[in-house]
Amino acid sequence: MEILNLEEYKRRLELGNPVTIEELENELKVLIKEMIEAATQGDLTAHLGYEKNEKSDTDNYRNGYSKKNLKSKYGEIEVNIPRDRNSMFEPKLVKKRQRLLDGTEDLILSLYVKGMNVKEIQHYLDDLYVYELSIETISNITRGYWKKR
Repeated sequence: MEILNLEEYKRRLELGNPVTIEELENELKVLIKEMIEAATQGDLTAHLGYEKNEKSDTDNYRNGYSKKNLKSKYGEIEVNIPRDRNSMFEPKLVKKRQRLLDGTEDLILSLYVKGMNVKEIQHYLDDLYVYELSIETISNITRGYWKKR
């Protein structure tokens, strides 16, 4: 099935087969994964200066992938980030060592400003988005908020 195929969902609904929120969230996670992987492939091509399978005069070339688990408001998403031989490649969309997708930090800060403590935020994220952040990570995010103010 194609990602977010509206005709397929309409047909399912007409047959009395409901579509769940979980199914839609899973579709979004697949879409986000594919977009991140395509964007990082494009970043690597720009970084190296040549397309995949082209010959090059440089000593730097594609060198497989690293798996990365990103935490998002839709849950955890596993992506494959391309690498270069010299380890000089820095993706623009998902930086090295980045584990939270944009928006997750905003969610944590919003909960914190509304009066939730870090332990409550940790439980909330685990219950609602099915991933757990350490209390230290949540504390670092909220501490950064107060330093900016």
